[in-house]
Amino acid sequence: MTSVSTAMRCATDATEILTVEAIVENRLYPFALKDAALKLIAMHDAAPRIVRYTADMKRWLLTQSILAFHFQRVTSPSHPGLTAAKLKALIAESNIASKNTAFAHLAEMRNYGLLVDTHESGDRRVRQLRISETAETLIRQWFDEHLKSLDMLDRGTRFSRSSADRRLLWYAQPRMAQSLFHDPEWASPPQSVDAFVRTASGSNILHDLMSRVSPEKELEARMPVGPLRIGDFFKRYAISRTHARRLFDRAQLLDACGWDVDGERGDFWIGAKLIRDYRHWQAVKFAAIDEAFEWASRHVPEPTRE
Repeated sequence: MTSVSTAMRCATDATEILTVEAIVENRLYPFALKDAALKLIAMHDAAPRIVRYTADMKRWLLTQSILAFHFQRVTSPSHPGLTAAKLKALIAESNIASKNTAFAHLAEMRNYGLLVDTHESGDRRVRQLRISETAETLIRQWFDEHLKSLDMLDRGTRFSRSSADRRLLWYAQPRMAQSLFHDPEWASPPQSVDAFVRTASGSNILHDLMSRVSPEKELEARMPVGPLRIGDFFKRYAISRTHARRLFDRAQLLDACGWDVDGERGDFWIGAKLIRDYRHWQAVKFAAIDEAFEWASRHVPEPTRE
């Protein structure tokens, strides 16, 4: 494993962190965001049963918190490891989810091989957990795809640096998670976005819709994206037709999206407000990733030489 060179460290010291405003105003952002949305959908298609468990805000925050516990332990062995009790303490300090939801999510991650026992504790009553290689591969893919999108905005070198030193993820992810965990602009998105991301698989559906918006076109009140049927979504994202119908009904009541003709006829359109809200919401995430990554680039230690 190679390390971040001294020259690279000096370069990152001078790197200007992208703010939310700078990201939203960047003329290349709609292109980068469409690319990111397509990559997120591709990740779902490659591992639908796993990815769907992070496709709503509640489970996304829980998963990122669990990952942060793990990586903090990796970079600092004195940091307490992940246990069900630690997760309970975490959710007690926030309004992310109920205790039952958190424990059920933990069980789901173990069931799908994303969390495994460490066998570190001598006390059999305390089950220490860590993320599996599969889980780290998925979060690394997610993280690096976002770095690629950020690089599109300023011709940056984030992805190449991440590829050169895999530890950057370990240091950046907990800082990113902490930032977004406490940022109401991310955790409590605008109503138009919230209508999607508070429901099972809603985030995937929202990314899917946004990937259909042409980044070249100026926004109009209603942006047509061509024919679309609800059946396309409940089949792809493994939700019931009733669930999908309710999701789109809520979105239509907010004038966020809909069809030209009642009964799913005519072209489907997406409202400019939903598009703007989505772009700003995603920019909050991109800015947090950028800041955490550049911080990690400055703080990851040189590897010990024997």
